[in-house]
Amino acid sequence: MARVKILLPTTLDLDPRLPEGVTAVRYDPAERLRPEDRDAEALVVWGHRGEALAEAARDLGGLRWVQGLAAGDDALLAAGFAPDVVLTTGVGLHTRPVSEHALALVLALVRRLPAAGRAQAEHRWSRELGGPQPLHPDGPVTTLLDARVLVWGFGEIGQALAGYLSALGARVRGVARSAGERAGFDVVDDGALDDELADTDVLVMVLPQAPATERALDAGRIAALPDHAYVVNVGRGSTGDEEALLAALREGRLAGAALDVTATEPLPAGSPLWDEPRVLLTPHAAGGRPVGSDALVAENAAALVAGLPLRNVVAR
Repeated sequence: MARVKILLPTTLDLDPRLPEGVTAVRYDPAERLRPEDRDAEALVVWGHRGEALAEAARDLGGLRWVQGLAAGDDALLAAGFAPDVVLTTGVGLHTRPVSEHALALVLALVRRLPAAGRAQAEHRWSRELGGPQPLHPDGPVTTLLDARVLVWGFGEIGQALAGYLSALGARVRGVARSAGERAGFDVVDDGALDDELADTDVLVMVLPQAPATERALDAGRIAALPDHAYVVNVGRGSTGDEEALLAALREGRLAGAALDVTATEPLPAGSPLWDEPRVLLTPHAAGGRPVGSDALVAENAAALVAGLPLRNVVAR
C-alpha cells in the first residue's frame, strides 16, 4: 500500500482517525516547512500567517490535497497551489460558533447593551433603558419579538442563525443567489434584495469574500435600509463599505452596527470605527474554533486514499 504523509498544524489539537497508510506529522504554520516534510502529499491548513501558506504551496511539489479548516476558500485560492491540487474547505465546522456569536451581536444591539455599558462606565443608572418600557416603541426594535430580520448569505450558518432568531420570535427571511425555501424559511435572490432592505429591522451579513461580494453593502443599499435598522456583519469585512456605514451612523440614517469583521484586520488603531458610539466591535471572534475537524480530516483522508470524491471541494 502506498504511504501518504499528511501535515497537521500545531495551531489546533487535531487527532483524526486516519486510514491505514496515512502518517500524520505536525508542523508550525508560522514557520517555513522543514525540508524533511516537503514530500507531504496532504496539508491541513489552520492559523497561517503572512507568506507561510504561499511558501507551503511552493515547497510541496508532490502535494495532492489541501484541507482548509476555515469556512471560506479565499486564503486557499490566494496561496497559489498548483491546479491539480484538490482544495477542500471547513464548511460546516463553524456553523454553531459563528451563528451563536451572530445571535449575541444581534441581541446586544436590540437590547441596547452598548448603551448600558456606557452608562455603567459613568456609574449612571440609565432610566431610559430600564423600568417600564413599551414592547414596540417607535424607532429601533428593542425585542426580537416580531422583529423583521434579513439574513444575507443563507448557507449553513445563516440557516442555523435563522432558527435561533425565529425561536426568539423574529420574522426571518434569507437572501441567497437563488430564491426558494431553505430550512423552512423564505429566501429571496440577490435581485430582490433592495426591496427587502426597506422592510428590515436587523440586517445580518454572512457573506463570503469574493469579487461578487466586494462592498456588496454599499452606500445605495445602506440608504435603502430604514433609519431605525441595525447592521450585523459576521462574514467578511470586504463585503461592506465602512465609509458609507460610518456616514449613515453619524447622520442618524442607521441605528447601529455590530462588526466582527473589518476591511483591514487587525483594525488599525486610528480607525474611526473604534470611537463610534453606535458601533459594537469584536475582533473576528465569531469563528476560530472549528467543531468536527477531526472527523472531516479523517473522512477526506480516507477518500483520498480510496480515490473517491472529497467533501467541500473548492471549484477552481
